[in-house]
Parts: sequence; structure tokens; C-alpha cells
Amino acid sequence: MKFKDKVVVITGATSGIGEACALAFGSEGAKLAITGRNAVKLEQTAEILRSKHIPVLPILANASSEEDNQRMAQETLAHYGSIDILVNNAGISMRALFEDVDLEVFKQVMDTNFWGTVYATKYCLPAILASKGSIIGISSINGYRGTPARTAYTASKYAMNGFFESLRTEVMKRGVHVLVVAPGFTASNIRNIALNADGKSQGESPRDESKMMTSAQVAGYILHATSKRKRDLVLTTQGKLAVFLNKWIPGILDGIVYKQMAKEKDSPFR
Repeated sequence: MKFKDKVVVITGATSGIGEACALAFGSEGAKLAITGRNAVKLEQTAEILRSKHIPVLPILANASSEEDNQRMAQETLAHYGSIDILVNNAGISMRALFEDVDLEVFKQVMDTNFWGTVYATKYCLPAILASKGSIIGISSINGYRGTPARTAYTASKYAMNGFFESLRTEVMKRGVHVLVVAPGFTASNIRNIALNADGKSQGESPRDESKMMTSAQVAGYILHATSKRKRDLVLTTQGKLAVFLNKWIPGILDGIVYKQMAKEKDSPFR
């Protein structure tokens, strides 16, 4: 068991990639601390893990709250005595043209995706430095290539990528591993709960989720990349192609991306 007795903290672990990571790391012997802002869903995930005899500490916490993140680290250390791996997974998306979006929605996405990552990393870092462990950021292809109608989400992921690139060089000589993961389109609930222009959940994914990589598959790749202490993980053929083309022919890719996004169900393009 590759992660036997390692203490793994996973934010936003009540569904999707976060829950899948909890099951993946737990199945390899890890002891978990998981967070979520919905008490019912948090306990449901904890029960699933307990049923598989995976040690778990559920912590009710909002990723966008600095105080909650500080408490998360404190409670984990009080319970387990150490932190070996932090998976910054908590995140929300949005779908609306920038000209229409309420700036409070923009701020909410940044607070959760970017600042939530900064807070969690800040308060877990001392323990991870001590254990020479790993910090994982669940970013997105949007951290490499922006897409229209997702300006806030794109901004948050670009900020996350830059933050981790800088942090990585600070801690690389101190034995700490930093992995940035860009999953590509994944079958999860992130599009279902994505915020529209006025901050309400759109309620239905505009894309065909059945053709996407599953959260369990993504978690498997993350598990392997963590064990190998890889630097970056870009997933799906489409995602890898987008990153490559955006580096070499960004102007042409602008048009390609526009056409693809315009084909989405209920596209906001007029």
C-alpha cells in the first residue's frame, strides 16, 4: 500500500474528484481528513469511507474561509499528529459572459478556487515541510487556456498555477513535492452547480458528461503522479492538445475555442 499511514487532507471531498481521491488514497492505506461545506454530504462521504475501513476525520469547512482552513489544519494535526499530503480540490465554476456577470459571482469563484487554495496551503505547509510531503492543486485546462463565458473560473485557475509554480521553487530544496493537475473535462457535478450571471446554480450540465473521463479515473492518475512525485499532470487528449496548441498557435486556437463553446447547450453567445 503506497500511502500506508500517510495523512492526506482533501478539501471539497463530498463529491466528484475530491470524493474519488479520498477513496483512492484511502484504498492505498492513507488516513484522511476531508472537508465540505454541506454537513449531510460530508457525513455521507465519511460513512462510505468508514464502510471500507478507511480512517477519516470529516471537517465541516468552507474553502473560502481563512478561519475554516486554519481550523482544518489544527484539527487534523490534533487528531493525527501530522500532515503528509494536501489535495487542494475544493472549487466552483461559472458560466456567463463577463459583461453580464455580477462581480460578486466573480469574487466568489476567486475566493473559493484561488484564495481557498492559498489558505489551505498556508496553514498545512509547516506540517508538510516537516514531513517532506506533497501539495497537490486540482487546477484545470483553463489554467493554461482561457475559455469564453468562464472568465472568473479561468482567472482563478491561472492564479492557482502561478501560485504553485512560485511556491514549488521556494520549497523544492526542502523536500516538498508540488503537483499541479489539469484534469480536462471530467464527469463530475462541477458544471451542474456552476454559477450563472447572478450567482444561481445553472442546474444542468451544458455538455455530454457520458463521454468524459470519470472522477475515479482522474483520481487514479493523481494517485500515480503523487507516488512518482511528478511536477505536472495534464489529462485527456483534448486537454493536452489545447495546452500544446495554445503555446504555439494561440490566435488560431481563439477561433477554435469560440466555435466549440458556442456549440454548448444554451450557449450565452448571442
